[in-house]
Amino acid sequence: MSIQYAILGILSYRSMSGYDLKKIMQDSPVFPWSGNNNQIYKSLVELLEAGLLSHEVVHQESSPSKKIYSITDAGSEALKRWARSEPEPPEWKKLFLAQLAWADVLSAAELDGLIGRYEEEVESRLRLHEERIRRASFAPARTVRESALWDMINENVLDLYRNEKAWIRKLRARLADVTK
Repeated sequence: MSIQYAILGILSYRSMSGYDLKKIMQDSPVFPWSGNNNQIYKSLVELLEAGLLSHEVVHQESSPSKKIYSITDAGSEALKRWARSEPEPPEWKKLFLAQLAWADVLSAAELDGLIGRYEEEVESRLRLHEERIRRASFAPARTVRESALWDMINENVLDLYRNEKAWIRKLRARLADVTK
């Protein structure tokens, strides 16, 4: 998935500035990009040049002027074509598993510490996403179906973290069995 389609999708919800786009990308577990300025603004320029976005400059009294970006009809069509395209297969690669694959070189205490730190990170991300849901961060709900889609996206993310916590418990149990 290209960051450009994420930008088109967000702007199909409502017009906004590049800064607002950046905040949404950074706060969302749905978008795999960091949302740094280079990614966002380079893509905005490309989308403008392709005629998929338009923008207007809004002058503000006490702040610098800002550009507000909007999706064009051509941008809506491009988003629709992408939404119809073949879905990408799920990504299952986790760097922690590569680290764990060679963790037999660690002492029992070091291995336990490694697993504990990973467990804390998973728990932290679970709590963070629960808080995002509670605060109702970016989740368009223009229709009942769109609301259901975003609810299920959030549920998928929560389930990933909950599954990972369950797997960590199984990992600890298995390691306890082999060290007896």
